[in-house]
Amino acid sequence: MSAPPEWMRTGGGSAEPPREIDTSVAHPARIWDYWLGGKDNFAADRETGDQILAAIPDMVDNARADRAFLGRAVRRLATEAGADQFLDIGTGIPAAGNTHEIAREVAPGSRVVYVDNDPVVLAHARALLVGDEDVVTDYIDADLREPDRILDGAARTLDFQRPVAVMLLGILEFVPDTEQAKALIKRLMDAVPSGSHLVISHSTNEVHREAMEEAARLWNEGGSTPLTLRDAAGLADLFEGLELLEPGVVSCPLWHPEPTEVGAPVPVAQFCGVGRKP
Repeated sequence: MSAPPEWMRTGGGSAEPPREIDTSVAHPARIWDYWLGGKDNFAADRETGDQILAAIPDMVDNARADRAFLGRAVRRLATEAGADQFLDIGTGIPAAGNTHEIAREVAPGSRVVYVDNDPVVLAHARALLVGDEDVVTDYIDADLREPDRILDGAARTLDFQRPVAVMLLGILEFVPDTEQAKALIKRLMDAVPSGSHLVISHSTNEVHREAMEEAARLWNEGGSTPLTLRDAAGLADLFEGLELLEPGVVSCPLWHPEPTEVGAPVPVAQFCGVGRKP
């Protein structure tokens, strides 16, 4: 994405963030940004992030594996399934390898709609929405729990008569009620035609169980949005009514890993899967 907005740049702009950003409460997108080495985070985010890293240092690996999975999923869907429309909900703060950047490389002419409700993300999005001859982007300021608002806004950019890849990376853990999560997914997938895909990544307690449960406890004490962990079976259940593609629900590094000359992929406590609407 584009450079950070002026108020975030070192030595430039306002010394204070916009009023609508509550810097005293940790936020999931900003904690994730901190773990990925970003600069768009505040003391509360770093404090909670450090507490979680003390319990499970591998959380940085989780964040990186999640980002790498996004890239492989977009590339694979674009090159093998012909996907050129992406609805990325809970996009988070920009980092290298965003959905539109990958799509631009492998499927020029793609259309990408980002959805998030964090003011820091919105500030970046405003800088992002500039002309690009290789990819069309838009941003919707909305919560996952507002599917109709998301779909109405996305219709400005996406053609819902053609397949859409719905991306829900690292967001469903903030919907603790599984039936609600499934209802939200159903509403989104009902709006897209056959041949569309659902891409999910989700924190799990099946890897480093005790440490992850402690990390979740610390997150819920310091974060603004409560987090829940799901196992592989719980994540697979979210793909109800869809064809879960091979290799099914796995740890992110194990989903179609790229060839490497050194060692095998190591599982992390971040699971993922891709489903196809029949």
